[in-house]
Amino acid sequence: MNDKIRIFGLGGLDEEGKNLFVIEINQDIFVVECGVMVPDKTMPGIDYVIPRYDYLVANKNRVRAYFLLHGHDDEIGALAYIYEKVPAPIYGSKVTLQMLKIFTQHVKKDPSMYELHEVPPTSTFKILGREINYFHTAHNIADSSGIAIETSYGNIVFTSDFVIENSASPSYLCDMNAIARISEKPTLALMSESVYSGRPGYTAPNYKLKGHISEIFKSAEGRIFVALFSTNLYNVEEVINEVIANKKKLICYDAATLSMLKAAQGAGSLAIPPDNFASLDDVLRFRDRDIVLLMTGFGSRLFHKIALLAAGENEDRRIKIKPEDNFIVASTPSDNTEIEYTDAADELFRTGCKVTLIPKKKFVKMHASEEDLKMMASILKPKYYIPVKGFYKDLLHNAMLALSMGINLTHRNVFVVENGMSVLIDENGGRVFDEHIPHGDLMIDGAGVGDVSSNVLEDRRKLADGVVIVAATISELGQRIVAGPDVQMRGFLIMKEADILEREVNKVTTATLQEFLAKPIFNLDEIRQNVYEKVLRLIRRVTGKEPMVVPLIVVSETPR
Repeated sequence: MNDKIRIFGLGGLDEEGKNLFVIEINQDIFVVECGVMVPDKTMPGIDYVIPRYDYLVANKNRVRAYFLLHGHDDEIGALAYIYEKVPAPIYGSKVTLQMLKIFTQHVKKDPSMYELHEVPPTSTFKILGREINYFHTAHNIADSSGIAIETSYGNIVFTSDFVIENSASPSYLCDMNAIARISEKPTLALMSESVYSGRPGYTAPNYKLKGHISEIFKSAEGRIFVALFSTNLYNVEEVINEVIANKKKLICYDAATLSMLKAAQGAGSLAIPPDNFASLDDVLRFRDRDIVLLMTGFGSRLFHKIALLAAGENEDRRIKIKPEDNFIVASTPSDNTEIEYTDAADELFRTGCKVTLIPKKKFVKMHASEEDLKMMASILKPKYYIPVKGFYKDLLHNAMLALSMGINLTHRNVFVVENGMSVLIDENGGRVFDEHIPHGDLMIDGAGVGDVSSNVLEDRRKLADGVVIVAATISELGQRIVAGPDVQMRGFLIMKEADILEREVNKVTTATLQEFLAKPIFNLDEIRQNVYEKVLRLIRRVTGKEPMVVPLIVVSETPR
C-alpha cells in the first residue's frame, strides 16, 4: 500500500528557535524536535515561547513518537510543557535525554513523567514496523543526530543542525558512512537546516574556540572567566582541554554550571581529571593564575549573570572581578538577545578587567554553510527538498542553493513553506497545501502556559517606560473637582523634566474633568477613559515614551 504523507511545521519556519516538525504517515504522527524560543525585549516577563500545539492535542491518540535529535533547548524544551497533554515515547541519545531532564528540572517540572528510549546517535530501530535510522552528526553538543524515516516511496531525511566534520572527537563526528548507507535507498524528501545557508564555504573550523583562547590560557597572570551557553558542550570540552594542558583548576561559577557539568559527565560526553577540578568553596585557596571559572547559562540568562557579576551584584561575595582577571565571552548572541549581550559587555568593560569578546564573524555556531548543505544533498539526492529551521531569507537561500546544484531539483520539487503549511506526498506526487493548521506562539510565564494575553504584554512594555498615576476626587452633585488632581510619575524622567511635565499633566487633567463635569449626563467610565487618553497623548508628544497611565478618579458621595 502506498503511504499518504503530510509534512508541516508548528514552529521553526521563518523564525529562530521553537522548532517542532510533524511528519504524518497515514494515521501515524511522528514529532521531530520540540523546542522553545528565547523571548526578546518585546516580551517582558516571559520565560520562554513554545509552539502552539492544538493540532497535537486534537490528534494525541495518533502521536506515535517524539524524535529528539540533540539536546539544545530550542529542540527539546517545549516537551516539558506539551508532554503532559500529548504523551508518547521519546527517542534520543543518552546526552540528549540527559539534557531534556536538566531542562525539565530547570523549569520546575518532573522528568519522571517521560517515557524515554535511549538510542545511540547512529542506530536503526523500528516503530510500528517502520524503519527509523538515526545518523550521527557534528553539532556543538555531543551525540547529535539526523533521522531517516522509512516510507513506501523512500526515506524522509531530516538533518537537524550539522556541519561536515571529520576531525573532531568521537562525540562530535558527522557519520558519513551512515549517511552513505541511507543513500542506498531512495530519499523521498530531504528536510535540511537553513540557518547559515547564505554563508559561503564550509563552516569548519570556524566554530572552534581553541584558537581564540589558547594564548590567554598560557599567558594570563590573573583568573580566567569563560562564559558559555549551557548546551555548547563542544566548546566546554575545549575549555577543559585548555585547563588540562595549562595545569589549571576548573571551578564552576555557580550550582547551575556544576549541575550541567555533572550531567554531561554522567552522560559520558565530558571527562575532567580530579587534579584539574576544584570546588567553589576552594576558590580562595588557589593562586589566581591557576583558576579558570566556568560560567554557563541558557540564552539571555547567561548575559544576565555576567552583568550581575560585573556590577558586583552577584550573590556569592567570594567572587568579585579584579583588574587582573581575564573574562572571555565565548557565547555569541542570537537576534533576540543582542541587547542583553551588549549590556553585559558594557558592564564588563567598566570593571577594568581584560575582556575578550569573540565576534560572530570569527566564531560561528555549528550550523551548515553552503558547502555543508550541498554535500548532504549531493549524497542523498532527494526527490523533494524542503528547507527548514531559519528565517524566510534563510529558507529562500537554502532553496536557491538546491536549485543551483544540478541534481534534478527544480521549482516543482523544492518547497519553501511557513508554519502551518503542509507538503503533501502521495501516489500523485508532492505539492504544497496551505490548510491553515493552527500554529503560533504560546508564552510561558512562570508556571503559566499560554495565559499571557497581548494586553498583559502591552501593559508590561508600558511599565518598562514608567508609571504615571493621576488621582482626583470629583463631586457628581456639585459638578466640581473636590481634591486634586495629584500627579505621581515614576521611572522615566529626571526630576527637573518631571516637574515641568507634571504641571502640564495637571492642566490637561483639570481641563478634562471640568469639561465632563459640565455635561448633563455623568459617566465616570467615560471621564476616566478621556483622562487616560489625553494624558498619554501629552506624554507621548513631549517625551516620545508610552508609560503606564493609571487614572484614579474617585466620586465624592456628597458635595462639599
